[in-house]
Amino acid sequence: MASTSTTFSLSSSSTLIDGKAPRQQAATSPHNVAIPPFSPPPLAPQGHPHGRDKWKATASCRKIARNVMAMAAGESSIMATGEPTVEISATELPEIVKTIQEAWDKVDDKYAVTSLALAAAVALWGTAGVISAIDRLPLVPGALEVVGIGYAGWFAYKNLVFKPDREALIKKIKDTYNDIIGSS
Repeated sequence: MASTSTTFSLSSSSTLIDGKAPRQQAATSPHNVAIPPFSPPPLAPQGHPHGRDKWKATASCRKIARNVMAMAAGESSIMATGEPTVEISATELPEIVKTIQEAWDKVDDKYAVTSLALAAAVALWGTAGVISAIDRLPLVPGALEVVGIGYAGWFAYKNLVFKPDREALIKKIKDTYNDIIGSS
């Protein structure tokens, strides 16, 4: 019996990605971005329910790779998929970031504010640890829940059931708010 050997070789080429011809990259581009070639995943067995989903995911990853390459090459906002993409500008900041920056610039004692924020984060972390430890005790969480339900019922009866009590509570809340804010 004669043995025959067949050699099968695949060359990794970037000539076609998803059956599309490669785009020309600008020769003067300062960025050299390369995505390593990936071989396609093996075919799913006939009738396999997830075979099509894997190919969709692979196609989606390839579209993302093409968009990254196009962004690195400095192409227009319409990428290889033909879909418009969102332009990301490093100079535009969201409104909340601008507001935070303006508030931070107005702060005179940045060291004190930073120390206070760090102390608040540590206190929050420590409090969460204590609450977590209490929650793991056998009877305490149930007892605390009963106390909370009882206090909520007492508060509702004392301050919310009757109209004069509600008005007094609203007045007290408004007075406290004005004391904190400093306006009348």
